[in-house]
Amino acid sequence: MLEGLSENAQAALPYLFDLWGMPRHQLPPEGAWHTWLILVGRGAGKTRAGAEWIRSRVEGATPEAPGLCSRVALVGATLDEARDVMVHGESGIVACSPPDRRPVWHEGKRTLTWRNGAQATCFSAASPEKLRGPQFDCAWVDELGKWKNPERAWDMLQFALRLGRNPQQVVTTTPRANPVLERLLEDEGTVTVSAPTWENRANLADGFIDKVVKRYGGTSQGREELDGEMVLDRPGALWSRGLIEANRVSAAPELERVVVAVDPPASVGENADECGIIVAGKARGADVAYILADRSSHGETPQQWAARAIAAFEEFSADRMVFEINQGGAMVEGIVRTQSPHVSFQAVHARRGKALRAEPVSALYEQGRVRHVGLMRALEDQMRAFGATPRSPDRVDALVWAVWSLLIEERGQPRARRI
Repeated sequence: MLEGLSENAQAALPYLFDLWGMPRHQLPPEGAWHTWLILVGRGAGKTRAGAEWIRSRVEGATPEAPGLCSRVALVGATLDEARDVMVHGESGIVACSPPDRRPVWHEGKRTLTWRNGAQATCFSAASPEKLRGPQFDCAWVDELGKWKNPERAWDMLQFALRLGRNPQQVVTTTPRANPVLERLLEDEGTVTVSAPTWENRANLADGFIDKVVKRYGGTSQGREELDGEMVLDRPGALWSRGLIEANRVSAAPELERVVVAVDPPASVGENADECGIIVAGKARGADVAYILADRSSHGETPQQWAARAIAAFEEFSADRMVFEINQGGAMVEGIVRTQSPHVSFQAVHARRGKALRAEPVSALYEQGRVRHVGLMRALEDQMRAFGATPRSPDRVDALVWAVWSLLIEERGQPRARRI
């Protein structure tokens, strides 16, 4: 096939990104959209995707022919980053452009100019007022997740996207929660794509993936920087990502007591709540609890989630199974005993709301007295939302009962204290 191509065609091949781009996150989506949000891990190829999309918008059939767009905004966290990454970076616009279509950089004006007259101007998110006045028919926004004050710069850019019949923008960023990104994820005009770092392994240094996975795998930071996954903190929540991360360890010390806490669903079937099943232990000689595992389940019958709780009890050689008796909890003991009659139980009865029960446990996290052994993604997502949403968090409720049993009930108070 290559021998059948002309010398000029062979020289053009490296610049035909439709052939080389990864379809899942580097090639633009079909359909009507306003924002293409590329939310990926470090090194997954987001800069190349942004640069190639700008090329596809401004280049015509020949170097002098007009493209679909002619006025472009390039917005980075700072002017230096916009220039050094988006324009002159190894995957930036200049490096990606073939010699006969390569735009010229004008340092004083912070602009790129193509032979067909198209022009791209660099802006800093730290100076949003610079976006007041100019107007554009497309834009590339880079690393939105790390902008210090994203709302103002983002709003100014949206007002400036007013040229042409269908002004669009691409956002390339490693996930880091901020209000603008959270709104974008929910906007009906946004198409979001995601990919982990290792999808671009072929274009990364040897050993890089193994090194960073060993260092950051299993952490919330790794979920963002490697998995390309947004980890959200919500105003009013009792736990933040930083609080949980500060209390994460790779292994638990010797434990003097282990419990399995069960928060049963009030109903059964596909639409039923989850059955929260959390395993936790107390360190020997220390007033510190370790969350060992989250074995919660969804859509299972009582017999199935009871079997899951029993399996966790036996796997961790637990001393006691803790359950709330308020809403159907009394059936836990009966169901479990039909499968394993020798399990020891502790029944608790809640008289306060879930938030009031959880506040002392959140305080123990702040004191460094509750630690997570490894990453428990679904549980931690519920924790970061708890107190900020009306949703009933079954995993968190089971966690609260486990910590109460290990650290709060143990202080000379009755085991079945009404809380």
